[in-house]
Amino acid sequence: MQNGRGMLRTQVCGVAAAIAAVGLLAGCAQPVPGAAVADPAVASPSAVDATSVTRSPEPAAKLSDLLLTPAEFPKPFDAVVLPAQAVPMAAPDLVGVPRGAAVDPVDCAPPKQDYGPEGTVMAVGTDNSTRSTISVELTRIDSSLAELEAQTEDCTSMTVTANGVITTVTTVILPPSPIAADQTLSLRRTVTAPSSAAGDQSMLTLLAQVGDVRISATLMTFGAANGAGNAATAELDQAFTAAVQKVRAGS
Repeated sequence: MQNGRGMLRTQVCGVAAAIAAVGLLAGCAQPVPGAAVADPAVASPSAVDATSVTRSPEPAAKLSDLLLTPAEFPKPFDAVVLPAQAVPMAAPDLVGVPRGAAVDPVDCAPPKQDYGPEGTVMAVGTDNSTRSTISVELTRIDSSLAELEAQTEDCTSMTVTANGVITTVTTVILPPSPIAADQTLSLRRTVTAPSSAAGDQSMLTLLAQVGDVRISATLMTFGAANGAGNAATAELDQAFTAAVQKVRAGS
C-alpha cells in the first residue's frame, strides 16, 4: 500500500497532469504526446416549385465548436482546452475510476467512452488559490442519462483498484439542475483513500443531454480545500449553464 502522499499523487494525476500538459499545473507525470453543409438540391424554378426542393440533412456540429472557450469560463478559474491526447487521461478521473482500474462490483464500471476528438472534448479551469478545478466535458453518446442514473442507483458505493492503490467511490444523486435540456442529472462523488494525508477527493457534477450530446460540468476539490471549493458552486452553475446553452444554440 502506498503512503498518503503517494495516494494523493495517484488520485490527482489524471486531471492535474492533463492540465500540466498545457501549462497550468505541475506535479504529475507529463502526458505522452501521442462541416460542411450539403448544398440544397438544385432545380429550375420553372420546373419545380421552390417549396418542393429537398434539402440534405445538415451534419452534426463538431464537439470542439460547441465546447466553452477559456474566455467563457467564470473567474477566478483560469481555463485551457485540453489537447486530444490529454482527454483520455483527464476524463476518467472525473468519475473516480482511472484508466485500467479494476472496479468492484464490476457492473459499476463506467460505460465505455469514445475519447477521440469526435467523441469527447474537454476544457478545464483551475482556481490556484484553492487548487480546485471546474471541468466541462462534451461527449457524443447514444445512451440516455436515465441509463446512467439507473446504474448509479445500483452503485452508490464501489471499490476501485489502480496502480496498487485501493479507493472507495461513493455517489449520491442530487436534485437535477433546472435547465432547459432533454434530460438532466446531478451527482456528488467522493473518493476516499485510506491514510491519505490530503483528504478525500470530492466531485460535484451537473449533467445534461441535448440530442446525442452529453454535457457535464464538474467541480473537483480535495480534503481541506473542499470547504473553500464548495463556495465555487455558483461558478460551477455558471459554467454549466453556459455550456448547455452553447450546445443548444449550435447543435
